[in-house]
Amino acid sequence: MTGGAHVPVMLAEIVALLAPALQPEDGNGCVLVDCTLGGGGHAEALLTACPQARLIGIDRDPQALAVARERLAPYGDRIRLVEAVYDELPELLARLGSPKVQGVLLDLGLSSLQIDDPERGFSYSVDAPLDMRMGSEGRTAADILNTYSAAELAGILRRFGEERFADRIARRIVAARADAPLLSSGRLVRLIGEAIPAAHKSGGHPAKRTFQALRIEVNGELAALESVLPSAVAALALGGRIAVLAYHSLEDRLVKQVLGAAARDRAPRDLPVVPAELGPELRLLTRGVLRPSAAEVASNPRAASARLRAAERTAEPRRQGARR
Repeated sequence: MTGGAHVPVMLAEIVALLAPALQPEDGNGCVLVDCTLGGGGHAEALLTACPQARLIGIDRDPQALAVARERLAPYGDRIRLVEAVYDELPELLARLGSPKVQGVLLDLGLSSLQIDDPERGFSYSVDAPLDMRMGSEGRTAADILNTYSAAELAGILRRFGEERFADRIARRIVAARADAPLLSSGRLVRLIGEAIPAAHKSGGHPAKRTFQALRIEVNGELAALESVLPSAVAALALGGRIAVLAYHSLEDRLVKQVLGAAARDRAPRDLPVVPAELGPELRLLTRGVLRPSAAEVASNPRAASARLRAAERTAEPRRQGARR
C-alpha cells in the first residue's frame, strides 16, 4: 500500500457488527459516531449500507478531515465532521444535540494518511523531522527526546513500548543530544540500533517499540482512550453498538477491561435474583477478539496487528454508586 492509499481495516466485519443498530425498524434516522474518522473508509461503507444513518465524524488531524470531507461529500447533510480529540466526545454530542447515539466506532492508532506522509515523522523507514503529532498542536517527539531526562525517557519506552532495552536506549539518546539536538527520525533509528545488542535485533525492526512509545506519549493516546471508552459506552442508546479496533496490547487491554466490566453484573454472588440496576449494561458481540483474515493481511499488511471487539447496549446505564 503506497502513495497514501487508505484501506479500511476489517471493513466487512465492522459493517456486519454496526449496521444492525443503524437500520431502525421505525424508519427514523439514527446516529453513528466515528471517533477516528481518518480517510473515511469505514464511515463511507456504513453510510452506504445504512441509508437512514447520519454521521458525526471526529478526527484531530485536519488533513484527514479534508480527505474524508471530499470522500463523503455525496452523503450531503447526513454528515457532520468535527476537528477534535475523541476524548471530547460527551461535550461534542451535547453541543450537536445527539446525547444518545446508535453506533460508535473507534479505529485506534495511525491512519495510512499519517504513516505515508514522510513529513509527519511516524515512520522509522524514512528519514524525516521528529514530529509524530496526529494533530497540528502540542509538543513534538523532538521536544520530548531533547527535554526528558534519561529516567523519564526510559519510563515511557517501558510503559508505552514495552521495550526491554529502555534504559540503554534512553542513555544513548541523552548522550547523543549533548552533541547536537535530536531532530531527525533517521538519527534516532541509528541511535536505537547502537543501543540494542546485536543478538536481540531479530523479530521486527529494532526501532518499532521506541517509535510506538513516542507516538503514544506525544498524542496522549492511552489517556484519551481511557477517558473516551466509558463515555462512548454511556452514549449508546438501547440497542446501540460500539466497535473498537486496537493495534497493540496496551490499547486492547483497556478495551477488553471496559467492555468486559459493562457486560458483567455487579450483584453479590449469593444473590438469587440480580436487580436490574445491578445487571449488565452490554452484551459482548465478539467472543474474545476478532483478528483479520489471512487474505486481508496478505493484501493489506498494516492490518496484521488489528484486534476487533464489539458490544451492544442491552440495558440502561447503571445507577451511580451501585456496588458489587
